[in-house]
Amino acid sequence: MRVNIFCASRSGLDPSLPTMVQQLAIALIKNKVGVVYGGANDGLMGILADHVLALKGEVIGVMPSLLVARERAHAGLTELFEVSSLATRKEKMASLADCFLVLPGGLGTLDELFEVLTWAQVGLHNKPIAILNHHGYYNHLLTFLEEGVANQLIAEKDFNRLLVADTPVGVVEKLLESVVFD
Repeated sequence: MRVNIFCASRSGLDPSLPTMVQQLAIALIKNKVGVVYGGANDGLMGILADHVLALKGEVIGVMPSLLVARERAHAGLTELFEVSSLATRKEKMASLADCFLVLPGGLGTLDELFEVLTWAQVGLHNKPIAILNHHGYYNHLLTFLEEGVANQLIAEKDFNRLLVADTPVGVVEKLLESVVFD
């Protein structure tokens, strides 16, 4: 099994983020889950790759050519795919994974979340989508989406596609329970 993880190419200010990512790496390796991610060596992306690789796990990166120098592609990955665009990156990552996991991140992370959520909405995939809501990072976003449901602008079934957990172990458990293999 592989999970496509979306997260920041920055480290952020929360000093607990590296520990959370390390705990996630341990939970993934314990359950024999490989990682597909954006391929960067920086920020949470780099921390994630470093921890999973240190635990002898599989880490596949997918990075568009325009970001290879800017985000500094991780040199020690199991495999790195260099692609032509951000859109191609998302498609390639999705094709390599059985589920999706969103960690704290910025605009790119939100773009990736909403892309895979929209793909599920229109029937392009039925893969689980989880959010690790570390220290309530996504509380406001979840409230915003709930408001969309309350105003009948977002279908409740689409909102309910999101699996939300507050801990690395909890989110991995939710994904393992939800992945269906063909």
